[in-house]
Amino acid sequence: MSSASFSLQAALFAALAADAGVKSALGDPPRIYDLVPREPVFPYCALGDDGEAAWDTATGTGSEHRLALDIWSRGGGHKESKDAADAVRAALDAAALSPAGYTLVNLRYLGADFARQPDGETYRATLHVRAVMEMSE
Repeated sequence: MSSASFSLQAALFAALAADAGVKSALGDPPRIYDLVPREPVFPYCALGDDGEAAWDTATGTGSEHRLALDIWSRGGGHKESKDAADAVRAALDAAALSPAGYTLVNLRYLGADFARQPDGETYRATLHVRAVMEMSE
């Protein structure tokens, strides 16, 4: 089912990249990465860790996904990372995702973590999201 995970990732990326609020927070085009460049411009969003589990029903094949979106900032405190996280969350709340080959049953924000990194100047906001999808017929 890893194709389901990648299909969800691609749909999330497209929705975030098209959102005006995300562009305002992360640049235009927005700095959203699966593979972060060696010397990235801050702030940016990185597609973080994810997991997948079976979510089959009596009538179809499905999957549950839990994923993280990491916002990285060096804007002088937590504010920039939290503002960007708010923009990403708002974009996900408004998104009508269409993962190729799948039907999105549910997309839910689960919470966020905010942390100052050991270098003292980098901040990370991690959004946790859950999605349930079924294979399209």
